Amino acid sequence: MSKKDYYQILGIPKSAEEREIKKAYKRLAMKYHPDRNQKDKNAENKFKEIKEAYEILINTEKRSAYDQYGHAAFENGYNQNNTYSTFTSDTDFGDIFGDVFGDIFGNARNQRVKKGADLCYNMEISLEEAVKGIIKEIRIPTLQKCQSCYGSGARHGTTPQGCATCHGKGQVHIRKGFFTVQQSCPTCNGRGSVIKNPCHICRGQGRTKTHKTLSVKIPPGIDTNDRIRLNNEGEAGTNGAQSGDLYVQITVNKHSIFEREENNLYCEVPINFTMAALGGEIEVPTLDGRVKLKIPSETQSGKLFRIRGRGVKSIQGRSQGDLLCRVVVETPVNLNEEQKRLLHELGNSFNSFRGDKNSPRSKRFFDGVKRFFDDLTK
Repeated sequence: MSKKDYYQILGIPKSAEEREIKKAYKRLAMKYHPDRNQKDKNAENKFKEIKEAYEILINTEKRSAYDQYGHAAFENGYNQNNTYSTFTSDTDFGDIFGDVFGDIFGNARNQRVKKGADLCYNMEISLEEAVKGIIKEIRIPTLQKCQSCYGSGARHGTTPQGCATCHGKGQVHIRKGFFTVQQSCPTCNGRGSVIKNPCHICRGQGRTKTHKTLSVKIPPGIDTNDRIRLNNEGEAGTNGAQSGDLYVQITVNKHSIFEREENNLYCEVPINFTMAALGGEIEVPTLDGRVKLKIPSETQSGKLFRIRGRGVKSIQGRSQGDLLCRVVVETPVNLNEEQKRLLHELGNSFNSFRGDKNSPRSKRFFDGVKRFFDDLTK
């Protein structure tokens, strides 16, 4: 069963701005929140759809990937259940308001818990790997949740203490004239807690520097500047928050024979002038082996021959490109005396016997040159 369009789920146009997305999410999340629809499975599923659509469309990079590739952009490492895992029975309506308006009014919870940063990995692959698909292993440096304190930053057996300045809120109010301004607590820096006994492994940061090895599935048909998203494989969040995502940026290396343009492949095939004049059959390379190509007589240099279905299959798997072979008539070199004599005879036959018909293109060119100079002398 195909997934419903994210824009349709939120009831917004594709041109919707950030504030429209937040407004639509707030309205729908309030309506279908599990706390207001207890034991209603349909409302729960609807709420999961809304949250999933909001998390994709509110993120500029994820929205761009979705607009370009649809749901296929998130198939690699994507787990649909992750959408609801961040919304348990502890999620109240204050969390919804905080998600939507936290950037306007400030939100202590968002100050204390921050999602990890997204990462980008540049990967170079060959044209063959891009066309056929492959699984690649990559090793990346990253920040991961500390395994000693589990992201709290406090030494094993201890817990962070509530901040006495902000009373655990992470925010303080400062009166300036007629106005009261809310800002991050200077004592705990917005965390809402103070670590008196820092973890000796992460030194109170809750995260440690490490490397990890990941398997990345490269789908057939991928091209330069395409990106693959690996869900939750970015940096770990602070204070045990959700990890960011990892984006694998693809660059397809230049090939020695083929050039790619969208889903078509191009190559140049040299032929001698005898075959160009008389015709014949040659073998041309493809990514799946060799195929025979018939060259008709009187073929001119630069002519394109299309071999259907020998190009690149689109990343959506809907269509297959073609292979276009451009023949180049090659001038012979290192001629011996007999070959030169034969060519002289051939050239003389062109001049003495219907030369205009043998080289119509040359005739048109030089006739045009003659008219040009004749016009100058008038």
